[in-house]
Amino acid sequence: MLIAADKFKGSLTAVEVAGHVTAGLRRVVPGLTVSAVPVADGGDGTTQAAVAAGFAPQRVQVTGPTGVPVTAAFALRGDGTAVVEMAEASGLQHLPKGVFAPLTATTYGTGELLLAALDAGATSIVFGVGGSATTDGGAGMLAALGARFLDADGEPVAPGGGPLRDLATADLSGLDPRLAKTAIVLASDVDNPLTGPKGAPAVYGPQKGASEEDVATLDAALAHYAEVLARAVGPEAAEHALAPGAGAAGGIGFGALVGLDAAFRPGIDVMLDVLGFAPALAQATFVITGEGSLDAQTLHGKAPAGVAAAARAAGLDVVAVCGRLQLPQETLAAAGIRRAYALTDLEPDPARCMAEAGPLLERAAERLARDFLV
Repeated sequence: MLIAADKFKGSLTAVEVAGHVTAGLRRVVPGLTVSAVPVADGGDGTTQAAVAAGFAPQRVQVTGPTGVPVTAAFALRGDGTAVVEMAEASGLQHLPKGVFAPLTATTYGTGELLLAALDAGATSIVFGVGGSATTDGGAGMLAALGARFLDADGEPVAPGGGPLRDLATADLSGLDPRLAKTAIVLASDVDNPLTGPKGAPAVYGPQKGASEEDVATLDAALAHYAEVLARAVGPEAAEHALAPGAGAAGGIGFGALVGLDAAFRPGIDVMLDVLGFAPALAQATFVITGEGSLDAQTLHGKAPAGVAAAARAAGLDVVAVCGRLQLPQETLAAAGIRRAYALTDLEPDPARCMAEAGPLLERAAERLARDFLV
């Protein structure tokens, strides 16, 4: 049995999910051989998944999205591969509870986290983006890495996406020279462009507290930012603004494409490679995947869809565990998932499901084992 599940957000880490599923399975089939590859798709939880796969955690103090120092972690492997998760430095979890900063939240700390990875000897970086509190197009990140963004008076523009409307000149010549020698992969499940009706402000700004007026301000500011960068580095900047992934994590994808020469890949594909999923799959006869909510978003590059696609290609059966299930059976089947076991089938109260996720997941795994293993 191979368990390759993502976290149940707000209740269980991916490692904990694997542990509870294993416990439930073995109550029904004692001595069952189980291996686990906790997975992530580039969003929050990616660093934890890398550490579970044998990477060493590295902690550093960086600038949080509102300017308050926070402790962030990245993961490093002996071959020089680092996994850097932008949410560790610039994620929503670092905002004061219930207080958003849609116009002023900065990715500066993410740039500091990338610098820390370089200082630790990273020569290849998987840059997972998602769960951000920011919509600054990665300007803060690039500033931390040595870029300069100045207003008409030659002063640095203030942090955040809103102040980019005052940007007059951009200079990327001061970016850390080690970046040019570092292979950086932008890992994301988001393929939005930077601006427009499907861009970062319009689609994701409201989740970060942006009003309709804020969205319009941010969209115009990021469009202006892209124009200034095009004058600074050439027309490829305008092309990058339209590229899939540019709108990821408040536009940090755009900053990574332009300033870091990053290559965009679907986050789950990258992470399955990095986490050693293929060798584990080769030893498996049955696969269990899952995440907190199996819904329409799952089908768009989330971890269970990636795991199911790989397992199906290998000719293996896949079932899923989840907190709640919002997909009909025929949709699950089309994604390569034979059946899903939801905690809400055992406990309909969502609050209790969250609070008692571990024991409920073990009960769900017992059901799974009786259905498929005995």
